[in-house]
Amino acid sequence: MNILLNTFDTKFNTAPFESIKNKDYKPAILKLIEEAKKDIDAIVNNTAVPKFENTIEALEFSGQQLERVTSIFFNLNSAETNDEIQKIAQDISPILTEFGNDITLNQALFTKVKTVFDSKDSLDLTTEQNTLLDKKYKSFSRNGANLSEDKKLKLRAIDKQLASLKLKFGENLLAETNAFEMLLTKEEEVSGLPEGAKEAAKQLAESKDKDGWLITLDYPSYIPFMTYADRRDLREKLAKASGAKGFKNDALDNQSNVLDIARLRFERANLLGYKTHSHFVLEERMAETPEKVNSFLQDLLVKAKPAAEREFAELENFAKELDTIDQLEKWDSAYYSEKLKQKLFNLDDEQLKPYFKLENVIDGAFQVATKLFGLQFKKIDTIDKYHEDVMTYEVLDENNDLVSIFYADFFPRAGKRNGAWMTSYKPQFIKDGINERPHISNVCNFTKPTKSKPSLLTFNEVTTLFHEFGHGLHGMLANTTYPSLSGTSVFWDFVELPSQVLENWCYEKEALELFAKHYETGEVIPMDLVAKIKESATFQEGMQTLRQLSFGLLDMSWHGINPSDITDVKTHEYKTFEDTNLYPDVKENCMSTAFAHIFQGGYSSGYYSYKWAEVLDADAFDYFKEEGIFNKDVAKKFKDNVLSQGGTENPMILYKRFRGQEPKPEALLKRAGLIK
Repeated sequence: MNILLNTFDTKFNTAPFESIKNKDYKPAILKLIEEAKKDIDAIVNNTAVPKFENTIEALEFSGQQLERVTSIFFNLNSAETNDEIQKIAQDISPILTEFGNDITLNQALFTKVKTVFDSKDSLDLTTEQNTLLDKKYKSFSRNGANLSEDKKLKLRAIDKQLASLKLKFGENLLAETNAFEMLLTKEEEVSGLPEGAKEAAKQLAESKDKDGWLITLDYPSYIPFMTYADRRDLREKLAKASGAKGFKNDALDNQSNVLDIARLRFERANLLGYKTHSHFVLEERMAETPEKVNSFLQDLLVKAKPAAEREFAELENFAKELDTIDQLEKWDSAYYSEKLKQKLFNLDDEQLKPYFKLENVIDGAFQVATKLFGLQFKKIDTIDKYHEDVMTYEVLDENNDLVSIFYADFFPRAGKRNGAWMTSYKPQFIKDGINERPHISNVCNFTKPTKSKPSLLTFNEVTTLFHEFGHGLHGMLANTTYPSLSGTSVFWDFVELPSQVLENWCYEKEALELFAKHYETGEVIPMDLVAKIKESATFQEGMQTLRQLSFGLLDMSWHGINPSDITDVKTHEYKTFEDTNLYPDVKENCMSTAFAHIFQGGYSSGYYSYKWAEVLDADAFDYFKEEGIFNKDVAKKFKDNVLSQGGTENPMILYKRFRGQEPKPEALLKRAGLIK
């Protein structure tokens, strides 16, 4: 019997990872598609007058087991993949896309949805029901329901191609990351590297039966080398290898994938009556239009660029004085920035890392959530894991009622993509009077413990953990009726608010004292180091802002125009970066061919949202600071109006209900040191 075909008979209804076989996925998904089609047929064939309950609500809860199984499968394709899973993904993605189109292009179903939508003024619906009705109607109208039959066929073909291309883009990127290794055999080649990074590199080499130190493109290996390695030629080699991912004109090249994805997205938007892909996407965002996004990015660019140019000149002069180099290059950035930071603030990550043992930081995030929202985190070993590194927790409220199951997966491995993210294995929703609680996961890539040291995080990794945990809390504290409006199912430029606001606690003495303790002595982080962390928080903020803006502008340059005239990825990118470039271009490198956020993930026309959400988070944290960073009343307002509400209402309405006003960008600009 295929274990994926029924409700999981497990504690907390968790995914039975250890019993699932790869061969189970495809037959289960094909079978569950058929079951979901029966759910749709039941709605279409119902002879009763279309109403909210028998049409919209029935549609919302159709195909639930299919949703569950596909979320498990695609989450593992990111966190624990292999050749077999990637092959299955290539097989089933077009089939799932076709099924999605079968629903949104089902004329009889759309007619019923439209009947309910057209009569909504006479229905006595709650705010959440109204939102769901709008969302369901738009899921049809924005996906071709009003098109002629020939155009519907064209849309189906485009969607199938896009599903396949996005998968291929990601597979090429993972293969490129895994393929590169730099084996160093002389002590002077690892000069400057902290002992922990050297030990990790030696351990990695030993695990592959090699002598020396092995450096890879995985972040815990790449970042320390680029930050501390004295050998400039080796930093250059590593940086160029990273920058050339998907850009080598070989079997793993992504240039044609980038061009095809951009072109097909534009075609699709045109087919649906939109000027560009960005116009299509932003209709369902707080920002609303490409013009508003570009204006937002350009406004920040004007404010950040003078600061960025001053900071770059300072860094370049410092590097020239220190090492008499002719020209500051991209592979010098992290190295000399770290040295300059040490000089200006007498602070470096190696000083801080002993205070940020991974287990302590996890506990710190939990304690912050306890003090703010009354949550308890209880480690359990009674549920299945998909890998031995994964830690599992039961999350309870003050009444000991289950809030969520939480999976924490923090170390890199061959089957796991780079970066950090939050995801869900089961959504929260209320059905038949039962509040189904969510199963949430945080996935990161931190340095593994070595023989002599535990996993010690850089401060940047500490903020990454808190960031993803903020997303996690958005998922865990969800309390809505409908799964498609639950948790992080919000406007894309609102989704980063809970994650980015939580990063602020990493800079506060009151929070750091909870968890920043020396892993050997238990000593709480000295307050002079805390003062330096806060003082250095705006270090090179202009350059960092310019970098983020360049990514947002690159995203809009692919999706906010007609891309059919673009024939060369690198040329297009080079032109786009003209206003934000500080470093000389590296001809062998290309950003777009490895820009997974926009070409594989869901950030196309949405990368600006990181900066957009920073405006929200700086303004929101100002409120906490005014009342006290652990003020229960402010925390309750944040939980009740933001974290628990998901996408049930327009995000600006929710934000104003929490804050009492619209967000002001001044809070961000002051925090960044860009205005006084």
